Amino acid sequence: MAGVITASEPSWITPFTGLSPSQFKKLVTALRCQGADAVRKGRPWSLPLEDRALLVAAYWRTNLTMRQLAPLFGVSKSAADRIIDHIGPKVALHSRKRFAKGAVLIVDGTLVPTRDHTIAERSKNYRYSTDHQVVIDADNRRVVVVGRPLAGNCNDCKAWEESGAKAAVGKTTKIADGGYRGTGLVIPHRRERGQTELPDWKERHNNSHKQVRARIEHVFARMKTWKILRDCRLKGDGVHHAMLGIAQMHNLTLAR
Repeated sequence: MAGVITASEPSWITPFTGLSPSQFKKLVTALRCQGADAVRKGRPWSLPLEDRALLVAAYWRTNLTMRQLAPLFGVSKSAADRIIDHIGPKVALHSRKRFAKGAVLIVDGTLVPTRDHTIAERSKNYRYSTDHQVVIDADNRRVVVVGRPLAGNCNDCKAWEESGAKAAVGKTTKIADGGYRGTGLVIPHRRERGQTELPDWKERHNNSHKQVRARIEHVFARMKTWKILRDCRLKGDGVHHAMLGIAQMHNLTLAR
């Protein structure tokens, strides 16, 4: 159909995925390996796999409604919805199982405003949100783990364990901010009772810690250029699949 968005025109790929055409090709190849293009019973897909992957990315990128998105790809609203439900989970990041010796991971939580109130609660920003515990590799800034979403009013210490992120990374060295006190993670030094200031060596350590930990804030800033993470309308596991898929897209942009 003329006048629609299609992956066969490379100029559409980068604006909606953040990936180069070659990186997008790797994503489509990975989807095929997962059986996303396998023959199924019933009516065949109206779009090729490349266009379906682009549609999902465009949805996450723009957060358009189905009524707005479907005509851009020349499909019906229900078809666009089915494509997102089918492809979205397959784009998801798979948690890394092994880490290099001496690797350092950075842990932090981020809030995603979510309209499904069955999985969200009012958080410190007074919006219904879900809390996502994210772990990145401090060396290459790739996301290695995204925990299951919890209610936005959940304390980071509790969310770290209950989301499954803690179990996923094992005993690898991990650093975090002061909100993770008592978890065993490496956090900044704090003044003890009666202390007016920290010793110089602790101040130097805190400065170094802050500079390294800032990398995960940069990752969050890049991930939240995907507008679905600013106001997610998806229900159930949809917000989790979007978070995992966007983490995968982020990692692909860093691949060489």
